Amino acid sequence: MEKFLLSDVAWIPRPGAQLLAYFHEADEIYYGGQAGGGKTDLLLGIAPQEHSRSLILRRIYPQLEAIKFRAEQLYQGVGKYSGLFNCWTFKKDGQKKLMQFGACQYDHDKYNYQGRPFDFLAFDEITQFLFSQFTYLKGWNRTTDPNQRCRILCTGNPPSDSDGAWVIDYWAPWLDRFNTNPAKPGEIRWFIMHGIQSIEVEGPDPVKVEWAPDLQVPHSRTFIPAKMLPELQKTGYANKLQSLPEPLRSQLLYGDFEMFQEDNAFQIIPTEWILIAMERWRNMDIPFVQDEQTGKAVRAPMDYAGVDVARGGKDYTVIAPRYAYYIDALKKFSGKSTPDGQSVAAQVVQTVEKNTIINIDVIGVGSSPYDYLSDFGYNIRGINSAERSDATDKTGQLRFRNLRAEMWWKAREMLDPDDGEEIALPDDKALLRDLTTPRWKLTASGIQVESKDEIIKRIGHSPDDGDAVVMCLHSQARVGIIG
Repeated sequence: MEKFLLSDVAWIPRPGAQLLAYFHEADEIYYGGQAGGGKTDLLLGIAPQEHSRSLILRRIYPQLEAIKFRAEQLYQGVGKYSGLFNCWTFKKDGQKKLMQFGACQYDHDKYNYQGRPFDFLAFDEITQFLFSQFTYLKGWNRTTDPNQRCRILCTGNPPSDSDGAWVIDYWAPWLDRFNTNPAKPGEIRWFIMHGIQSIEVEGPDPVKVEWAPDLQVPHSRTFIPAKMLPELQKTGYANKLQSLPEPLRSQLLYGDFEMFQEDNAFQIIPTEWILIAMERWRNMDIPFVQDEQTGKAVRAPMDYAGVDVARGGKDYTVIAPRYAYYIDALKKFSGKSTPDGQSVAAQVVQTVEKNTIINIDVIGVGSSPYDYLSDFGYNIRGINSAERSDATDKTGQLRFRNLRAEMWWKAREMLDPDDGEEIALPDDKALLRDLTTPRWKLTASGIQVESKDEIIKRIGHSPDDGDAVVMCLHSQARVGIIG
């Protein structure tokens, strides 16, 4: 297939990161980070020169104005624009190419593109899209032409709120500083999707992966850090970014993906409260309490444990041990190592103490380990988060729609640095992400908290660590800490 020459469009990729992204062989490329890296030009340059059918998306239509204006500058005299269909068409030697602009404001808007294949799919400012939108739309990145390459190119700065935090998980080898197998910028890694889980598989060039009940062909992925173009640095653009408040300054000026984001207005537990609890944890150990019989100081017993059971795949069974108001490091076991109720029960038995009260989620797969532990006489309480709640918040004014809402809200109250219980939480980035993820709303029947399925749909993973901790905090017990 004859391609357009670079000279047909008034733009060529700049040497460095932009050039690398243009010619990179990965199926899914995230070109992002620092502001002013030429991300919009990259999308507009690749589309007509390397692809036959292209779709460039922003989250809402008004955000397309700047990219449309830039397209007019680049495509002048080369293509023809239709405002009715929001698309450019290009012809050369009898070959027709199409580049369309689109938006996906609401989650259900993704269905507007069903059955419409595009060999080039671009998400401009990817962190503004929902995980569910991205995973659905990328299913239409295909072609019937064996000579036409398919690729997905995402651009964007670091996420500005928790809705966009899923990109850090999706490109974890490059963006998550706690990833155990980090990747270098531009390095190719291979992944398959198992349900809603993105699972990395060994490379360098796998053909298929056996993942029951399917045989899947992995797709390659990479991240390329965008760097501010020299001409923008000369205009004083960097100095303007210097004046921005944090974390926006570090996100745009340095492309910092590690800065904590501004809390959503309906985030249940404020990020600052969790960080205070984690700082408290770093400065202490399992506390001592006064023995009722001897009056001596002894190590606090493990009085509670919260257990969130893996649903399989990449999920983890998580056990949160609690000693008074100190939550010890979470115990995490892969779904493969805990495939049934008996194996989950075995891990719980090895973790808890004799008199520990075990709170375990019994919805779905959690009912089996509950039965095993109950049969062997353990002090276990089944938590059905859908059950009705008769509790109120600490003001006595607000009720809860169900037990899930009660547990999460009570955890919030316990973590309140002004009027809480001085809980110490493990310094764990995954836990921080999980505890800051769920949102709430006020309904006629009381406070309602997002379900696990709703959270998975929004951000792409289940807050298992957070649920385990919330369950281990679910009690009315008051244990005094010495010192």
